[in-house]
Amino acid sequence: MSFTNSDIISTRSIQLFDTASPLAMECGTVLPSVTVAYETYGTLNAAGTNAVLVCHALTGSAHAAGRSTADPKSAGWWDSFIGPGRPLDTDAYFVISSNFLGGCYGTTGSNSIDPSTGARYGLSFPQMTVRDMVRVQKELVSTLGVQRLAAVIGGSLGGMQVLEWGVMYPEMVASLIPIATSAQHSPWAIGLNDLARQAIMNDPEWRNGNYYEHDQPEKGFSLARQIAMMSYRSGTEFSQRFGRDRRDDSLNVRFDPMNLFQVESYLRYQGVKLVERFDANTYLYITRAMDLHDIALGRGSVQKVLGAMNVPVLCVGIDSDILYPASEQRAIATAIPGAVYKEITSPFGHDAFLIEFEQMASIVRDFLNR
Repeated sequence: MSFTNSDIISTRSIQLFDTASPLAMECGTVLPSVTVAYETYGTLNAAGTNAVLVCHALTGSAHAAGRSTADPKSAGWWDSFIGPGRPLDTDAYFVISSNFLGGCYGTTGSNSIDPSTGARYGLSFPQMTVRDMVRVQKELVSTLGVQRLAAVIGGSLGGMQVLEWGVMYPEMVASLIPIATSAQHSPWAIGLNDLARQAIMNDPEWRNGNYYEHDQPEKGFSLARQIAMMSYRSGTEFSQRFGRDRRDDSLNVRFDPMNLFQVESYLRYQGVKLVERFDANTYLYITRAMDLHDIALGRGSVQKVLGAMNVPVLCVGIDSDILYPASEQRAIATAIPGAVYKEITSPFGHDAFLIEFEQMASIVRDFLNR
């Protein structure tokens, strides 16, 4: 099973940067050209000031809303949130969603073709960071005619991008909405990502990243996703949803190496789904970019960096989130002058910001209306 760029969901792409003005990456490498996949919803006003940038998480894409032209049945990953009369109201806002640098849904990354070799980059692709992602986003929104963003919003890795926007381009943003994220990736989150990466790299089919002429490292990649899923949800939800239910009513107690319990079946299903739609090397690169995330790096302390933000900020936490605990969101809000903190109550853990529509809608609407 192989993932290729033929699986791209996004409908438009644009080439940014050139040899005269290349992308200078944080690692010291220069990319003379970057292709960015993006989608927009609504209309940009004459002043170029009603744009909202939506930043996606780890395995997301630019297809945040509407139906994909490639697959009419495919709704965007935040379809319930973007559109006429929805929290990000496209009658009022020009909403931009782009696949970030290093992604595999149309933006230049490790599974893209290296123009210097004619083959996929693989592990020769330079390690990007969240700051690099934001630099590319800044070039995109400027190219689209945006003078100032009314808001930048995103959860998880998307929230990391939101915070970097507030530090890197404060003159370009009127408000920030970081959701279920961190100012510095915690040792807990780094450890979980390391386990997932080991699962991929220990699969012989990974071939040191050179699997593009073959199939993906399905077993290792599937296991990586299953490890991650355990941190995206909560014990409360698993107890309510699966309990100790078995896949059948058999009382057979012999060792079953496969999936005896419903929860095991669910995790394996999630693993297979990601292998079908995502690229393994891309997963390695993005998780490492998350681990490298630290808004204080080279700038002083976290308190100093957050304390210098002077735009309205809404921080949203989730009471059952074990990956980015609500305590992290409260700490971010406390450090930012005048920031508002709101908390979602949910059994769904980290993924609640994508599931608890009514709570999220109320919180975001109130903030934007204010």
